[in-house]
This record gives sequence, C-alpha cells and structure tokens, in this order.
Amino acid sequence: MALVLLVLLILLCDTVSKKPSINCITDVDPLPLPHEFYQPGLLVIGEIASQVLYLFETPSFKEQPTQMLINEPMSVLKNYQHILALAFAIKEINGNPNILPNITSGFHALNSYYNARITTKATLSLLSTRQRFAPNFKCGIKRKLIAITGGLDSETSVSVATIIASYKMPQFTYGSYSPAQNDKTQFSSLYQMVPEEAYQYMGVVHLLQHFSWMWIGLLAVDDDRGDRFFQTMIPLLSKNGICAAFALKLPKLTYLSDLTDLVVKQAEKSKVLYDDKVNVCFVYGEPPSVYVLRLLFFLFPLISLQPIHKEWIVTSQWDFRSVSYQKIWDIESLHGAISFTVQSKELSGFQTFLRAINPFGGKGDGFIKDFWEQAFSCSLTFSNIHSESRNICTGEEKLENLPGIFFEMRMTGHSYNVYNAVYAVAHALQSFNLSRSTHRRNVDIQLLFQNVQSWQLNNFIRSITFNNSVDEAIHFNENGELKAGFDITNWVTYPNGSFIRAEVGRFDPWAPPGKEFTIHDYQIVWHRTFNQVLPLSACSKKCLPGYSKKKKEGEEFCCYDCDPCPEGMISEQMDMDSCAKCPQDHYSNYCHNQCIPKDISFLSYEEPTGIIFATLAISFFLVTVLVFGTFVKHQDTPIVKANNRRLTYILLISLAHCFLSSLLFIGKPGKVTCLLRQTIFGIVFSVAISSVLAKTIIVVMAFMATQPGSRTMPLVGKRLGYFVVLFCSLVQAGICVLWLSTSPPFPDKDMHSAHGIITLECNEGSVAMFFCVLSYIGCLAIVSFKFAFLARKLPDSFNEAKFITFSMLLFCIVWLSFIPTYVDTKGKSTVVLEIFSILISSAGLLGCIFSPKCYIIVLRPELNNRKLLIKRKT
Repeated sequence: MALVLLVLLILLCDTVSKKPSINCITDVDPLPLPHEFYQPGLLVIGEIASQVLYLFETPSFKEQPTQMLINEPMSVLKNYQHILALAFAIKEINGNPNILPNITSGFHALNSYYNARITTKATLSLLSTRQRFAPNFKCGIKRKLIAITGGLDSETSVSVATIIASYKMPQFTYGSYSPAQNDKTQFSSLYQMVPEEAYQYMGVVHLLQHFSWMWIGLLAVDDDRGDRFFQTMIPLLSKNGICAAFALKLPKLTYLSDLTDLVVKQAEKSKVLYDDKVNVCFVYGEPPSVYVLRLLFFLFPLISLQPIHKEWIVTSQWDFRSVSYQKIWDIESLHGAISFTVQSKELSGFQTFLRAINPFGGKGDGFIKDFWEQAFSCSLTFSNIHSESRNICTGEEKLENLPGIFFEMRMTGHSYNVYNAVYAVAHALQSFNLSRSTHRRNVDIQLLFQNVQSWQLNNFIRSITFNNSVDEAIHFNENGELKAGFDITNWVTYPNGSFIRAEVGRFDPWAPPGKEFTIHDYQIVWHRTFNQVLPLSACSKKCLPGYSKKKKEGEEFCCYDCDPCPEGMISEQMDMDSCAKCPQDHYSNYCHNQCIPKDISFLSYEEPTGIIFATLAISFFLVTVLVFGTFVKHQDTPIVKANNRRLTYILLISLAHCFLSSLLFIGKPGKVTCLLRQTIFGIVFSVAISSVLAKTIIVVMAFMATQPGSRTMPLVGKRLGYFVVLFCSLVQAGICVLWLSTSPPFPDKDMHSAHGIITLECNEGSVAMFFCVLSYIGCLAIVSFKFAFLARKLPDSFNEAKFITFSMLLFCIVWLSFIPTYVDTKGKSTVVLEIFSILISSAGLLGCIFSPKCYIIVLRPELNNRKLLIKRKT
C-alpha cells in the first residue's frame, strides 16, 4: 500500500516537518527538483513522471514483522517504465529519417511525488531556464518546450493543466481521467490518451451482465474521486439491473502512528467483504485504492481476520505494483482479478532497449540509481548508508529477473499511452513543417522550429491521424480523447510476486452495436477459492424457467423470491421479471416454461360420440319414415283417420326433420351450418309441437261441439288444425329471421373452456334470441300439454290425448333440464347436450304418440275396425 503511506508523508511535508525522519523537498528550494531524467535536444517534451521516492524510519507496530516497513528509500518501481517508454519513443523518432529529419528531439522528466505543490513546482521548472527557477523567463541556452505528457493520476494532470492552460501548450494525460478534464473552455489543449471513464463503466456493466453477477460490492478510496465513482456507478448499475450490495470507502492513510487505529476501524467496516453472497467486487483502481487494498490484505490476518477471497474487477488505472518494502507481501488475494486496460501492443525493440539499461551508463538519468538499488536490493556506492546490509550492485543484474510486481519487460498500457503521446507530438510537428514549407520556399527548418510556438500545434493534433510502429491507428475525437478501446485482462499471480497478464476479451465503445463486448470465458482463470468454477454473486438464487421474480419488501430489487407462473403463463429463461402470457392458441405445459399449441376439438363423425349420435339420428329418421309409410299404407283404416290424418302426416314429417337436424351439430362448424343448425331446429320443432297442439285442440273442440246448445260446431274442422300449425310455425320463423338479421350465429373458437384445447363451435351471436327460440318451443309444449291433459279422459273412438300428454310431459322435462345444464356446460359438451335433447325429445314424441297406433296397425289389425272401436266406446 505504498501510495497511501506516501500520501501521509506528503502531508507531513506540508506541516512544517513534524516528523524529522522524513526528507521533504519544499517549494522554497530554488534549484531544479532532484530525481530528473534529462536528454538534451532542440525540441523538448516535458514529462511529469509518477516516480515516488521517500526516505523514512519505521514506526512501531505491535506484533508486525520487522520486514514490513524497512528503513530505506521507497519508490514505485514500475513507474520507471513510463519514463523509459518516453526515452524509447524519442530514440526511435530521432533515428527515423521520415519523421522530423535533421531535428533532434529531447525530453526532461521530473518527479511529481503525487503531491499538488511539488507538481506545481515541477511544472514551473519546465517553464524556466535550466538550473534557474524563474518561470516564464529564459536566458542562456534555449530549450523549446513543445508539449507535456503527464501525469499518471488525475490530480497531477489537473495541477499541470491549470498552470499551462494560459500557454495553450498541448498536454497529454496517460493515466486516470478526471471530470475536470471535460472543461474544454479552460483546458482546450488537454488531450487524453485514455478514453473517458464512462466507457469503462459500461464495459464493466457488460461484463457483470455476461456472467450474471447482479449483487456486487463497490470499493473506492474515501476522497472526492471515490465519491464521484459511487455517485456515477450505483445509478448506472441499478439502471442495468445490477445492485450494489455495499459501497465501501477505503481509508486515506495520514500518519503511520495512526495505523493501528485505522486498521481496527477499517476491519469493522470491512466485515461486509465476508458476505458469502457477494463474491465479486468492483474497485475504482486509482493507485490509492491499490495500496490500501493490499495493506488490508496484509494486515487483516495479523488481527485474526480471515483472508478475503473475491473476484476483483478493476479499472484501467489499476496495476500490480509495489514499493520495495512490500516484497514479501503476498498478492494471492488478487489472483484471477479482471481489469479493463487501455489497449496496447508489444513494440518491436522495446525489450532490447530495456535489456540495455545499465546503472553505470544512464547519463542524465536521475532515477536509475534509486530504481536499481531498490529493485535488486543492492548498493551502487560503498558510501551508501545501507551498504553494510546490502550487496554491491554489479550492473549485470537483469531486469527480466525482477518479479512483475516491481517491473515488467512487457510494455504496460500506461507506457504505451506515453509512447503514442510522443509520436502524436512528432507527427503534429511534421504536419506543421509540411504546412509551412508549402507556403514558403527555402525555409530554414532549424529556424522554423526555433520559432514554433507550442499553441500552434493544437489544430494539427486535433486533426492528426497516423499509424504507430505496430500499425495501430491513432487519432483523437472532437473532445481530445484518444479513440481506443479496452483490453479485458485476467491477472494470474504466483507466490514469488510474478504474474501473467492474459488478454481474455475486449471492449470497444466505437464498434458497431452488438459487437462492442467480446470475452472468452474458457480462458479466464478464477481465484483458487472457486476451484476454476464461475463464481456466483447474487442476493437470491436464480429463478428457474417456469418461475418469476417476486421482490422482497424493504430490500434491493436484486433480492427476491421465486413464484411459479400461473396457468396460461410461462417464463422460458432464468430470472425472468414476470411471466409471459401464452398466445390464445397455445397453453402452458406442466412446468410453465413452454407454450404448446392447443389441440383442435369439435364433435366429429370420426369420434365415438359423433358416430353414436349420427347412427341414432339416422335410425330414428328411418323409423319415422317407416311409420309414415305404414300410416300411408293404412290411411283408410279407422285408427289412421282418427284425429286428422293430415296433421299426423305433418307431425311425422317434422319429426323426421327433427332427427335430421341433429346432424347439423356434428362435424366442423362452418358459416352455413352455424346459420342453419339452430334456426332449422327451432322451426321444425315448432311445426312438430304445433301439430300436436292442433290435434289436442281439435279433440277438445270436437267434444265441446257435441254438447247440447254448443256454438263451437263451426269452429271444428280441418282448417282449424292447419291454421294452428301455420300460425305457430310462422311466429317461430319470424323470430329466427329477426335473429339472423340482427345478430346471426357464426363460427367461433372457444380457447378457455378446456385446458390445452381449442373447441370449434358456433357462437350463437345473440344468446337472448337463442333462448327466445327455446322459450317459444317450450310455451307451445306447455299449451299442448295443458290441452292434452284436459282431453285425456274424453270419450272418443280413439283418444290419443293421453299419449300426447305423456309425450309433452317427457318433452317438457327434457328441455327444462336442458336450459340450466346448457348454461353450465362449456366446449364440446354443449353440442352433445343439445343433440341428446333433440333426439330424446323427438323420440319421445314418436314413441308416445305413434307406438300404440303402430302396435294395433301392425300387430293387432283385427282391432283396427270401426265396430270394435264403437263397441269399446260403448
């Protein structure tokens, strides 16, 4: 946790040196800052490096290992590569005849110490004459300062930009991104080699959604940058269906003497990190976060806390780097971490350049001595105060033998940004040269570049596009941001402090929609705790297909119960917010995870019920025809002549049609059959019942006409019967016409009566008209029953009133039972019920009225004569 400890030391520098053990560079020192790297040249690129160097004594810490903090100079060794990347770029440019020919470029690297006051002094020293701290006043040998690149953290970048803003000097930031940098009115010459942080956050959201990590922890140092991170990230996560289980603020170290209290207090706050449901944490990865997190990992076991094993996700500012006193600190807790790093490529010749670095040949390099001594734990001079505890440096030490946590031979993303920034300045100068040479002839290039002003390059930098040495296109957008994506890096650590950066994916915000995020799951190495199984990070278990999420009251929306989907609704995927309703022609299966097409159902001639009803209807029809034929054959016999022979024929014909009308209810409903089935049924039944009514009326009227003084004789006759049949039938026909003209029946589908079945049926159109038809038939039957009941005991040669009474009684029972049953019946059963009622009621009429007569005609013909009938009457 070097940076956090060093922030403490920086604050002490500003407090009149309360700790005499700390050597501070104060702003009253008139000389240039120590620890600088100077390479002369006509053109100078200033670099505010992030190399941190301090000397302090070790405070006491109960039961701490003596190796934890040692009494030696400290530095963030890996930052030295940024300066070497700058030197390497300058070396390449100076050796390239196609870029700035006959011009020698140089640079001047100074230390920022992660401190605003020292950064300010370093910036002002770049604006001064060498060896003279006089900002904005230069004399002697002139150096032309063209651009500045720095710094690694956002505070350094803003501190530098605030000073050079009035000069309009191009500044390239290569590390953290600050919202203040968006103010282009104040920082119009600020260029960012790192894309805006909002793109990183969206990449993290894509990553979390890809692995279904919906319950995560957020960590950031307790400062303004951390607050901005929480204020931005929590709403963004919520908008994308992800919850922050906690937002842990990591402490800012002040004095080492407060370390004990700080660790104890932070241990209490950090208990949230032991939540088993939160296995993924997103860390705002600026250097303070890295140092504090590693400090907690190291100190928690010392106060009897369990190690923290999580899957860490970090931003592009993150890097595995340590100061020298952290050599023994294990980085196993960070094994398997995933970070978003600015896309970088390996440069040809860079590793060769690094291998040539030697502490005895670094002319002008004020950093290499401290770097070499701390990296290899040796001393370059015999007079070094630590020489008695160290070996002498031979200069033969190899950088490639250093653990990656101290130095990497592979170019890091930040160093790659520095490299590209230098080339951007060089190509901008090249464009400036070309633009001036086209307007002037015989231009003295040396004189031209002596007079160039740094602000003149801004227009060229904004519009520049070039390919670097690895053929990667470099250009800036309208906001001065480098148009680049992010590599998704998996960090695989080893006990000796070395690690491997494995590129497992990519996030490119400039890619076409749907192709921004790519990742290779099988390449990722997870933390050893998870046994190479994808870690889960969720407040609740996933809801299986067939279930939907039900939010828990008073908790985040990521915490929920799983409710089964109701009937007719499904959820096909995991963790559905709600169940989806199946289409009307589908139904949900037993597990409620799939919609299945419903079966089509109607009463067909192929199924047993349809066959039985069709057979009965045709059989009864044939029996009716047979009876009709029998009556026609014996039409002159007394029993046929009794009670109006023609009315009997009308009744038999209507009954035959009643049996046939039931066939309209069998088969697939169509437009024609739907229009005919109820109307034909209503009319033929009305004809049949009105014929029975006419027969009973004639019997009653005939008896009344035989009474003395009766005046009903003129009313008795065939015409009365015909009139009754015609009138009653026409009334029913009128009702049917009104029905068809207003709301006729039509083919319909019943989707809901039976589970998993679509019943094809005839929608009656107007239910009221349908019951009007039935009610009218019922009224005719009741009147017929009443007349037949009154005439059942009247003397006559052959009184069929008693048989009509039984038939009407049966008819009324059938249809009175039909109505409530019909209302409660759904689907195909309604058709079955109506066919059954038609056949039973028609067969009742046929059997009750005509079976006694057929018995006499066919089986007892001797009884079918007038004398016997008169004798029976007497």
